[in-house]
Amino acid sequence: MQHCCMVTTIPLTKRGSLTLPPALRRKLGLDKLRTPMVLVEEREGGLFLQAAVAMPVRDISKKQIAQWIARDEADMARFRATAPKANS
Repeated sequence: MQHCCMVTTIPLTKRGSLTLPPALRRKLGLDKLRTPMVLVEEREGGLFLQAAVAMPVRDISKKQIAQWIARDEADMARFRATAPKANS
């Protein structure tokens, strides 16, 4: 996984909007997308932004969907195994 050390300060509007600078949009490949999107993940200490793309489910292979389901089910099984039991 490649990590970048570029730090950019971006103003936030009163409505919570922000504009990514053109150089950053190009670097993330967002300038090539018809409807660019960004995933925002809250992490300890801040936010993580990642370029995203929406695609119709019909364009995703059944094998890929099965892999995602298997991964999600395994994650849920691990969560259930480690979650504290509620008192009855």
